[in-house]
Amino acid sequence: MEAPAVEAVLEVTRDGQVAVVALTRGKVNAIDVALLGELRATLDLLERDDDVGAVVLTGAGRVFSAGVDLRRVVDGDDTYAAELVAGLAAVFETLFRFPKPTVAGVNGAAVAGGCVLACACDRRVMARGASIGASELVVGVPFPASAVEILRHACGPATEDVVLSGRLLDAGEAQTLGMVHEVVEADAVGSRAAAVAAELAARAPTAFVLAKEQLRRPALERMRGDGPALDAVVARTWAAPDTRRRIRAQLDRMATRC
Repeated sequence: MEAPAVEAVLEVTRDGQVAVVALTRGKVNAIDVALLGELRATLDLLERDDDVGAVVLTGAGRVFSAGVDLRRVVDGDDTYAAELVAGLAAVFETLFRFPKPTVAGVNGAAVAGGCVLACACDRRVMARGASIGASELVVGVPFPASAVEILRHACGPATEDVVLSGRLLDAGEAQTLGMVHEVVEADAVGSRAAAVAAELAARAPTAFVLAKEQLRRPALERMRGDGPALDAVVARTWAAPDTRRRIRAQLDRMATRC
């Protein structure tokens, strides 16, 4: 009997010294425990690879990432919810503190967890016509500590509006808020993100690492200080019956729009 095929969740290619990591899970690159584990392992390998000077994170197809795979949460048990929250926290922090330059090539919608992944990168290049937003509260689920700190770092004074409204922003509004650094045509996202990554990789590595550490230290200290206790509450809330009912209702609403 043949072993079942393993779902491909990531694809890593090289553009000179820039490693391009593309999310490839399903039609909308939805995030689950397996993708988080693979992404963290890939980042760890790229951090140790002396031939890699910078990383571009993007999505395959027309979506960057639609966020957490809510169906897996509804169908999973309490253990899955705990693994998911722990995986999100680990990947968010790993990407946020990654010592080499990182650029998000936001080729399409970046929603909820997908938005946080993009915001964890040093620079964000977004496709005109794409949307981005932290929609967790619309679904009815709480943020891990690391997610809020990353959004606070990326969005500055606009953080409260981005988090509490849960609305999706178009590329122009996201750029006005400082959430996105550049907006380009969709077919130029990949090449522009790689060019920005190469420009950052040309900086003196030690100076870049130190500057990044200094800029992100306050956010990292808060997420490491608050994370253990807060994320335990977050995991229990994700697994709670009322939360699952809210997620099912959101999935039903999404189904009626399709």
